[in-house]
Amino acid sequence: MAGHPLKIAVIGGGSSYTPELVEGFILRHEELPVEELVLVDVEEGKHKLEIVGALAQRMIEKAGKPIKVKLTLDRRSAIRGADFVLTQLRVGLLDARAKDEAIPLRHGYIGQETTGAGGFAKALRTIPVILDICRDIEELAPDAFLINFTNPAGIVTEAALKYSNVRTIGLCNLPIGTKKQIARLFEVEPDEVDLEWTGINHLNWVTRIAVRGRDVTDELLRRAAGARGLTMKNIPDLGWDADFLRSVGALPCSYHRYYYMKDEMLKKQLEDFRQNGTRAEVVKRVEAELFELYKDPNLAVKPPQLEQRGGAYYSEAAVNLIASIVRNRKDIQTVNVRNGGAIRCLPDDAAIEVNCVIDAAGAHPVPPSTPVSPQIRGLLQVVKAYEELTVEAAVHGDRDAALQALTIHPLVGSAEAARILLDELLEAHAAYLPQFK
Repeated sequence: MAGHPLKIAVIGGGSSYTPELVEGFILRHEELPVEELVLVDVEEGKHKLEIVGALAQRMIEKAGKPIKVKLTLDRRSAIRGADFVLTQLRVGLLDARAKDEAIPLRHGYIGQETTGAGGFAKALRTIPVILDICRDIEELAPDAFLINFTNPAGIVTEAALKYSNVRTIGLCNLPIGTKKQIARLFEVEPDEVDLEWTGINHLNWVTRIAVRGRDVTDELLRRAAGARGLTMKNIPDLGWDADFLRSVGALPCSYHRYYYMKDEMLKKQLEDFRQNGTRAEVVKRVEAELFELYKDPNLAVKPPQLEQRGGAYYSEAAVNLIASIVRNRKDIQTVNVRNGGAIRCLPDDAAIEVNCVIDAAGAHPVPPSTPVSPQIRGLLQVVKAYEELTVEAAVHGDRDAALQALTIHPLVGSAEAARILLDELLEAHAAYLPQFK
């Protein structure tokens, strides 16, 4: 693949994130010869696709790169002959996300896009669409890689790995963001930091931290207690308790705050909900401002305001991964792949998020050197069981699996609450859930 011109299809091309991805392809064009970039969307997203596509064209022309940008609503033509298919879609758009967040909150439960009842609902809507895309890839671009950014990334990736033959890798900007945050804390460059990750997407622990080859895990845990900035843009920056971090023996990812600080996070969410509405409604306002910027015919670079959207480093993670496959680099990156025994306490066919060797054949998990401790294993196995059940519910329209998935999820944890939430979510999203009719 190295050296030959690449065709890349981006499904969900009208996303506000697309300019960041385009910037990545521009900056790395010498090593990643993208010839054709096809942005595809659905009819409801046509207006945004046209705005983003025009900005992408201006960015590429300003940079003087020989990349052809094509816009289409025909997904199959976009996929045909592609080397990489990138998925960054949102079934039901931000209106559906607002329901995912509001319905749990009204019942006194965490309302979040990727985890708990909200993430569950998003997975039910998304998995059938992703599997349709996989069938197109199998037919029209059987050698292509599917790089999935669509949340909940781990569950969606697991569905593709279990129910298709497509070479699928899930990607999240959290690992690369965490690496940069730790580099800033130690005042070094990110490439001088090595992290060992153990877990699944949005439920992951850094079990070993090395800076310039020196193990600084204990030091980092001391410094992380109460430290600001070790989170994502969309997650409240509540500091970790020193005793708690020491007892875990690993750095929890940002999303663990929903589990380990459930009461504080729910209180904060409810306050924000009363004052500003859901996070989806906040994002709607941010996106409206971004698209007004994108329309400016004089804008030919990614605007700095995009970082407020919560997707920082997404392009860097994507381009790093694609370049390492194209160049057969055999370097280490943290991505979502089939477990295959790397984490022994999880099923072999589960999707995990760990360090992987990236080469021309894809991503190969590196078993973590640190044994999975009981305090990590307990939560990890429960949430992975929830993910397995959610995949089955989404694929087969299995209400029993759906009810059990919500019941065992730590952010729901009650059969009665699970029943109430499931009924409301299925009704609210009935138009996108034909498998349950």
